[in-house]
Amino acid sequence: MSGTYARKLLRVNLSTGEIKTEEIPDKLLRDYIGGRGLGAYLLSRELPPEADPLGPENVLVFATGPLTGTPAPTGGRYMVLGKSPLTGLIASSNSGGHFGAELKAAGFDLVVLESRASEPVYLSIKDGQAELKPADHLWGLDTHETVSRLLEDFGDPGAKVACIGPAGENLVRFACIINDRHRAAGRSGVGAIMGAKRLKAIVVRGHKRYQAPEEKVFMDFVRQKTDILRRDPITGEGLPKLGTKVLDSIINAHGLYPTRNFQTGVFEATEEVSGEALVEKGYLKKNRGCYACPIRCGRVTELPTGHKGEGPEYESGWSLGACCGVKDLIAITEANYLCNRLGLDTISCGVTIACAMELYEKGHLPKEDLAGGPELRFGSSEAIIYYTHALARRQGLGDRLAEGALRLAQAYGHPELAMVVKGQELPAYDPRGAQGHALQYATSNRGGCHVRGYLIAPEILGVPEKLDPQETAGKAQWVKIFQDLTAVIDSTGLCLFTSFALGAEDYAQLLSAATGFNYTVEEMLLCGERIWNLERLFNLKAGLDPSKDTLPDRFLQEPLPEGPQKGAVVRLSEMLPEYYRERGWDPSGRPTEEKLRELGLI
Repeated sequence: MSGTYARKLLRVNLSTGEIKTEEIPDKLLRDYIGGRGLGAYLLSRELPPEADPLGPENVLVFATGPLTGTPAPTGGRYMVLGKSPLTGLIASSNSGGHFGAELKAAGFDLVVLESRASEPVYLSIKDGQAELKPADHLWGLDTHETVSRLLEDFGDPGAKVACIGPAGENLVRFACIINDRHRAAGRSGVGAIMGAKRLKAIVVRGHKRYQAPEEKVFMDFVRQKTDILRRDPITGEGLPKLGTKVLDSIINAHGLYPTRNFQTGVFEATEEVSGEALVEKGYLKKNRGCYACPIRCGRVTELPTGHKGEGPEYESGWSLGACCGVKDLIAITEANYLCNRLGLDTISCGVTIACAMELYEKGHLPKEDLAGGPELRFGSSEAIIYYTHALARRQGLGDRLAEGALRLAQAYGHPELAMVVKGQELPAYDPRGAQGHALQYATSNRGGCHVRGYLIAPEILGVPEKLDPQETAGKAQWVKIFQDLTAVIDSTGLCLFTSFALGAEDYAQLLSAATGFNYTVEEMLLCGERIWNLERLFNLKAGLDPSKDTLPDRFLQEPLPEGPQKGAVVRLSEMLPEYYRERGWDPSGRPTEEKLRELGLI
């Protein structure tokens, strides 16, 4: 009984051109759900952990979940997995839009891409049939140009495209994959993996629809959960009205809005770049939703320059704004558009440029290295535009910026100025302002990340209950629960934003009705724990030293200099041992044999 699964995997060898379809056993679907979980399982079995992330032995997986392509609210998500060129750990990036639903409708739960093409290619999938085609005419195009050309070639305007831009082609370590022109599998450098494989794009079209074993029960749950989301103040009001940029003023008011490369947690110009400002200045034209989404948090914007696009979202607007000290909303939005067209993770892009700005202002990065580019000073609108272009094409200093903040700072002898965890740039919350979120940063399986256990919800937003952000006791248990539940959500094909309004019981009901597997909440969360531990095992085999479960010294030793949480530092040593105990790991951060046996991993 497999309900809304296609139960099929498409395997593509880019070197030989061989394409074949494989059945997915029900036991794997039940134990790993789909999406992130099933993708991680495949990587653990098929990808040598010591593989070069940019070498042909890396495996790239596109994975949908059982709720992808169904009427379940936000059922349009998919994952992209491989070994990250940025961190050397597991890459597991999530995207929305309509591509994931179309891939499912084309007849596949997963696409597994192996080896490397000798020349640029793209993969065409239509109603269960797949073909590799030359992409020389697409190489060098930006993501928007690529989509337009591919839809013309494909001859069906209903097709959906996921592709890379020049950043992926040039192996920028934080290049992303763009689908539907504006949605991104954004983090960990999955776009660089595509570029290394010389795979420019995947275009899909499908007409297959899936039915739950008990369709009426499933649709009753769909209506019930959709109603909950529409009535919730965050998913039914805040996000539809202002998108994720509803957070700018909230996070700044709480004193953890990272400014000028995380030197402080308060940005004096927040009102000029906030979600409210996007509306008041007339740049926001309408909101837009992904497949089956009642929240519709996407921002369709247009600038006085005539340029149009989507965004910036909260993280993008912050990284290219406050993190770089920039208060020019037009420049921030233009840089965001550029990232989408060039195929760049906006978070890593902005934080890397901010790192360069601090290096430059402190005299560690000499002026001659700018190669004629503008000075890297905090607040420079010109700099964020110029260096976004330069790093995507690896021109001048852009060649070093393309390596990410850590490698950049190391090259100039000051790795302490790279605001990263395990090599990945941190997102838009200063960890000194939220102890649980800080622990989540330190322990995330994919490095600096806010969407693997969003403790901002209880610590700042009060969802599902309000926690003291500076309390450390009990935070380890909260982090574990949030991490396990997030692994489940990422595996189902739903959006993480649903967790502002839905609880574990809601997900178990939707998942059970769709698949026929009848999960209890405990069984479902055990799947999440199994996925988390499997990712940890992969990272350890890939060379992760558990001592990397930490944060930059800035957060551990330098108190926040101002704002409502002035004087705070992260008290990681109070939480990490407790976290390892909650996880059933040994004191060094390695899963015990007993835990692995409990999870069926040995």
